[in-house]
Amino acid sequence: MTDPDWNLTWYTPHPDLSQCFQHTVLVWFPCMYLWSCGPLYLVYLWFTGQGGISLTSLCCAKTVSLCDTHTETDRQTDRQTDRQTDRQTDRQTDNTNSNERLIRETEQSIYAIYQMLLMNLLFPLPPLPSPPSSSYPLPHSCPHLLFPLPPPPPPPPPPPPPPLFLLLLLIPPPLLLLLLLLPSSSSSSSVRLVIRGYRTPLQAEDLWCLREEDSSDCIIADLEIDWARESSSWGSCLPSCCSSSPSSLLLGFMRDQDSDLWKGFMFAFLLFLLSSLQSLFNHQYMYSCFTVGMRVKTAVMGLVYRKSLVISSAARQSCTVGEIVNLVSADTQKLMDMVVYFNAVWVAPIEIALCLYFLWQLLGPSALAGIATVILIFPLNGFIAKMRSKLQEVQMCYTDSRIKLMNEILSGIKILKFYAWEQAFLERVLGYREKELNALKRSQVLYSISIASFNSSSFLIAFSMFGVYVVVDDRNILDAQKVFVSMALIHILKTPLSQLPFAMSTTMQVNGDGVVIDSGTFGWSKEGPPCLMRINVRVKKGSLVAVVGHVGSGKSSLLSAMLGETEKRSGHVSVKGSVAYVPQQAWIQNATLKDNIVFGQERKESWYHRVVEACALLPDLEILPAGDGTEIGEKGLNLSGGQKQRVSLARAVYRKADVYLLDDPLSAVDAHVGQHIFERVFGSEGLLKDQTRVLVTHGLSFLPQADLILVMVEGEITEMGSYLELMARDGAFAEFIRLFAGNERKETRSRKTIGLALIIPIVFLYAFQQAASLAYNYWLSVWADDPIINGTQIDTDLKLGVFGALGFAQGVSIFGTTVAISLGGIIASRHLHLDLLNNVLRSPMAFFEVTPSGNLLNRFSKEVDAIDCMIPDGLKMMLGYLFKLLEVCIIVLVAMPFAGVVLLPLTLLYAFIQSFYVATSCQLRRLEAVSRSPIYTHFNETFQGASVIRAFSEQERFILQANGRIDHNQTAYFPRFVATRWLAVNLEFLGNLLVLAAATLAVMGRDTLSPGIVGLAVSHSLQVTGILSWIVRSWTDVENNIVSVERVKEYADTPKEAPWTIEGSMLPLAWPTHGTIELEEFGLQYRKGLDWALKGISLSIQEKEKVGIVGRTGAGKSSLALGIFRILEAAKGDIYIDGINIAQIGLHELRSRITIIPQDPVLFSGSLRMNLDPFDGYSDEEVWRALELSHLKSFVSGLPDKLNHECSEGGENLSLGQRQLVCLARALLRKTKILVLDEATAAVDLETDNLIQSTIRTQFDDCTVLTIAHRLNTIMDYTR
Repeated sequence: MTDPDWNLTWYTPHPDLSQCFQHTVLVWFPCMYLWSCGPLYLVYLWFTGQGGISLTSLCCAKTVSLCDTHTETDRQTDRQTDRQTDRQTDRQTDNTNSNERLIRETEQSIYAIYQMLLMNLLFPLPPLPSPPSSSYPLPHSCPHLLFPLPPPPPPPPPPPPPPLFLLLLLIPPPLLLLLLLLPSSSSSSSVRLVIRGYRTPLQAEDLWCLREEDSSDCIIADLEIDWARESSSWGSCLPSCCSSSPSSLLLGFMRDQDSDLWKGFMFAFLLFLLSSLQSLFNHQYMYSCFTVGMRVKTAVMGLVYRKSLVISSAARQSCTVGEIVNLVSADTQKLMDMVVYFNAVWVAPIEIALCLYFLWQLLGPSALAGIATVILIFPLNGFIAKMRSKLQEVQMCYTDSRIKLMNEILSGIKILKFYAWEQAFLERVLGYREKELNALKRSQVLYSISIASFNSSSFLIAFSMFGVYVVVDDRNILDAQKVFVSMALIHILKTPLSQLPFAMSTTMQVNGDGVVIDSGTFGWSKEGPPCLMRINVRVKKGSLVAVVGHVGSGKSSLLSAMLGETEKRSGHVSVKGSVAYVPQQAWIQNATLKDNIVFGQERKESWYHRVVEACALLPDLEILPAGDGTEIGEKGLNLSGGQKQRVSLARAVYRKADVYLLDDPLSAVDAHVGQHIFERVFGSEGLLKDQTRVLVTHGLSFLPQADLILVMVEGEITEMGSYLELMARDGAFAEFIRLFAGNERKETRSRKTIGLALIIPIVFLYAFQQAASLAYNYWLSVWADDPIINGTQIDTDLKLGVFGALGFAQGVSIFGTTVAISLGGIIASRHLHLDLLNNVLRSPMAFFEVTPSGNLLNRFSKEVDAIDCMIPDGLKMMLGYLFKLLEVCIIVLVAMPFAGVVLLPLTLLYAFIQSFYVATSCQLRRLEAVSRSPIYTHFNETFQGASVIRAFSEQERFILQANGRIDHNQTAYFPRFVATRWLAVNLEFLGNLLVLAAATLAVMGRDTLSPGIVGLAVSHSLQVTGILSWIVRSWTDVENNIVSVERVKEYADTPKEAPWTIEGSMLPLAWPTHGTIELEEFGLQYRKGLDWALKGISLSIQEKEKVGIVGRTGAGKSSLALGIFRILEAAKGDIYIDGINIAQIGLHELRSRITIIPQDPVLFSGSLRMNLDPFDGYSDEEVWRALELSHLKSFVSGLPDKLNHECSEGGENLSLGQRQLVCLARALLRKTKILVLDEATAAVDLETDNLIQSTIRTQFDDCTVLTIAHRLNTIMDYTR
């Protein structure tokens, strides 16, 4: 380069800015900025005027003075090159500034940034060596500041000027980011809000006022302008790839020992600047997306509300309030989601293309080997996912069995306590739990393989590319520049490759509707009133739609309309693809069960078996005489209603149709079977998960899992939306839920705490994993520093082999850590479940009377599932990123020990910011949810009373109220996502500071550091921003799920029964031997504070005495039985049996020595023998003898499986009389000296009553019998 100006600027240890450079580039850069942004800003000002400052005499005088100053400056300056540019720019500046102050109340960013650029680029420059005639370097545009400057004194001999990039530090990037992102004039308001949320719970008055441009009035008036202005951004892909270019320049500087030191500082700052720009563009894009969503939501709400006030009566007939509310709630959210997903579709290919371009520049065709490696990893993960799916089916089968058994235990807990059977059923539950955990363990091992392959993908890609690169040609050199720039690009490349398939599938799912009905009116005939009116439905492909409503509301008619079975009077109906239908009344063909399911299709064994299992038909096939070849229907075996419905459902599922219309298929099955079918067939993991499903249901527990809920009222769809949206509206759906689930007790809000103790072996394995990662990265740096001899590097095969071995060790260690934490989670979950089970079974009956069984089942299902899966997964992610951050810190500290001076304060700042964010985010989420419901309530009230509002001319007042409620909601919504951006900006800036520190220290230590170790440190520091964000995200996930542990453990503090057994008890084995009962001033209360159920009873019952207990309802007859069995503990007084105070012995020691035949016979799912003898303590002969005496032997002998006959839940496959006789057989097996009959024959026919009474008289003649009865003939022959 022979240009003397360029030689003075670049090829010199002390760069000088020439006269030409100062008078062109430094002046033109701010001018170009203003000329490019000024016209657009003027257009923006024109459409967003806020009522600016009036034109006063003083303002006009200042403007004239400013023009005069420009003229004087033009006469005095001797610069010719830039005079015309500066003059025109001055005019543009004045024009922009004047318009800005006329239109807005305050100056905004365009003019301020222009002056900031001028001042930071030119004014801080010390005088450079130049001829004495050189003009003063302050640009003549600075008179805009309107303060006089004295003429410059003669410059003294100057010191060497500082590098230009150091002057750019005068513009702090975090301040720029905060000024662009935050709603106030400075970041102080957001910081104050975060601090207040950390210290105390936030209230609505703590939030800042909504910006004028975000208010309802402004947005509704300028809806189209907002859409045009908030276009999508190109922000995230280019800077992320361009950040690798400064890394390459910096490593080239480290390799060139003759390069000037100031260039290294400039490259370091350029790396920092581009990383900050990446954060700026990315978060500005996210900010724009959220702002668009918020403003669209506000605009739609406001416009629809105004329309509802002027809508005519005729137009009101064609729409419902549910449709209107759905428009302003669900549709806006879907629109915002679609925009985000769509951008991911086109951004990812751009990122991939740019990464490949840069990799090709570095490594040539070898870069394709990395892409081939990624493509090969996908099938492996797909195969693992398929295997995991099968294991999850097995696991869910055992989970269903466990939950089903728990449901039976909770329903029949009183019987278990009467018979002292808790231990037997506890062991049954634990048996299912152990099998469930074994399946989960195998699934987690496969998942660990998948995680190891994905997390090792960076190594695998690098190994394949570097291996191909050095093998194809010995003269291909891997230096620090190639190695670590490639590694940085690989880390960038991995993210879009993993996100692209998901983004594409999500975007494709957004498009297309499976079922569409537009303005449909239907009737069962051409004449008569219509059965459906004003039906407008769009069912997305692959979605689950639930249809709810009262009896006769038109749910089945809606499915008939979709099928074309009704007369369409108006509108349009479209159903895409094949259709399968399950009617409410199951239709069974007179054929075999197999033929009913296959229904003319070709039988495919694997699919047939999956369908039968999912529809819960396998247990039925086992008890049918010929399995699925059994003849059913009119001439064959009669099935129960539930069995018929499941066969009808299996027929539809086997068809593999595109659209499924399901008319309440779960109504004829019990709760646990219904849950099984929903999860295996309709749910997100069911057989029909990819098909369109329209499900009519009364099962409230299924509704939260539906993608869309349609609420039918008198033939119209009054509401539609998700479960949470409909509940928030407090409309017909919420009323429907309250009507059918009003007795459910509201759960108390659980508060979250943090305090998990990390197991030492898991921590050790994570440390080993990161050590392996550190080792292979360090080996890369050593390889990169290998000297070049005759154009080649020696021992490349050895280096490649060691690199591969270390990477393989890292992959194995990743597998080990994930398996270890999964197994640790399973062990913890096993203990927590056992504690929960013990705590529940040891609770007194009063606990079950006040605690809904649904709450308890939720603990055993959802909360235990969170402990099984969600918490371990969150811990894996959190620990992985924490140790990855530790690895980065170690690498930077080893390379540059002085970096510790920077790392310590950055670490403290990170912990400080994270703790503030978590506390404030939760409070903002709560405020936003609370402020949402009043909007929907106001919409409902207005729509219903629109005619009255118009009659009184109160539209403006109601519009103001609606705007106020919408703005109140947005006041909480806006700070919520600004807080998220606040966190991201701060965390990423901390990471960028670490990048700057590492790069700057590397430049300062160039003489002692090798390019390889510098490349290692810089490439790892570039990952810090993403690592910090993921740590916070995973930390938050763990916090959200750790509450499940507390909810499971909360029953540890509830009151418990007395001990089941008392250690060292001297109770005789044969007790009671006589059967005498004495009550001394015995009193009983169901709970403290309630009236006495029994009060001051003193009674003596002799051995072998038969005592009848009668009285009106509520007199305390059953309470006496509860007191004898200590189901309720005595409030005062005592009971003695054979002279022993029953309060001084264990509960099982008491309850197992006396017997009761309850009024409601309860059987549990399992074999008949298990229902008679759950502890397996009697021989078959004894069991058959008891069955014979209870008049059941002939019935049981006729069953195919005899004693192993499977009883359904509650014994529903036995008649009521047979179930009562089974209870009698239990008593005959135990044959204790005391027998209590609690209205045991009240619900059976007289014949069964006589059978039971005759058996009791003969078999319990030598026992004490207490009979609570309503029928006097039952106790006519009793002693008293």
